Amino acid sequence: MAFKRLDPEDFVVSSDSVTSTVWSNNSPSLNTYFTSSVQKDGASGPYYLSVFQTASTDDTAAVQFQIAYANKNGGGGIDFDSSVPNVSPTTTIYGQYRTLVLEDENSSFVWGESYTGSADNDFYVISIERARYKESLLPGSLNLILSSSNTEASYSTIHLTDNSGEVTLPIYYGTQRAYQLISGSNGTAAVGTGTGYTPNSGSYGLFLPDISTILLNTAALNDNTATGGGINLGTVTSSIAAHNPSKLYRHISGSVGDTDGNIFKLNSQETLSSDYVFVRARNTEFNYTENPSFISGSTGEVIYDYFIDNPQTFPTTVGMYNDSNDLLAVAKLSRPVQKDFTKEALIRVKLDF
Repeated sequence: MAFKRLDPEDFVVSSDSVTSTVWSNNSPSLNTYFTSSVQKDGASGPYYLSVFQTASTDDTAAVQFQIAYANKNGGGGIDFDSSVPNVSPTTTIYGQYRTLVLEDENSSFVWGESYTGSADNDFYVISIERARYKESLLPGSLNLILSSSNTEASYSTIHLTDNSGEVTLPIYYGTQRAYQLISGSNGTAAVGTGTGYTPNSGSYGLFLPDISTILLNTAALNDNTATGGGINLGTVTSSIAAHNPSKLYRHISGSVGDTDGNIFKLNSQETLSSDYVFVRARNTEFNYTENPSFISGSTGEVIYDYFIDNPQTFPTTVGMYNDSNDLLAVAKLSRPVQKDFTKEALIRVKLDF
């Protein structure tokens, strides 16, 4: 064993972006959807719905995302106190996401560059389960198809994506990125839709990759003047437990309208920081070994005279030690490296954190 102190120039830090699928079993697309009847019929069911990739009773069932409904005026929910009107669970959800996203309880949501209006009153939330990704969602990977039956003979379908491919920079709420939801695919607007917004209701919502959240503008989803028409969610805004999340679930799962409605594609993104350590073995270094098979046990002499003037070693491992001689990390070479006075070795060690 031999030691050599590393110099500052032997260290290099690098960051790489790694993408992966979001859904369970590394599936690139979520095509089957299930809910739990226990949760749906429980106290939270009218306002909050968990969606699984298989029946919730299966051993492999895992929550993929949640759906919630938010209303500034408490619509779609029962008031907490009849003496305090327009304050219900949907109001709480609205305030929660206004604080989380806008970071200001007095601000209003803007669907598009300048549009607010009555569309600011309510929205749907799709929150990706935290266990499905490590760092954030990948802009441009969102492809969500919602379908609906306008009449018994015709269907309307909305293909949603974020506008990351249409803008140079995202919107920032504090340090948090946000993209507008538009009609299109893979981060770009559909041909013939311009910006991909609706004519009368602004964008279809916001895509917030850093908090794995999608906000859906209810007015835009119902806007029949948009290309392809609206999907007629049937959102109830009266003061009752309206089960509005279940209404959106039906349009995501494909149980309403054509069979395209069950496609939900989304990827995650993770930045991996790596430390590269360059270990240099010069021609005069690491040529001798302490391997006992080279040394006589009785005399302590080198058994083979050939190795006195022309030694050879075959390094297989690099150990990283601190100043206290504590072993911190071990790097294994893919194959032994022959080393003698005529050869030098440069070994690159990658440390991931």
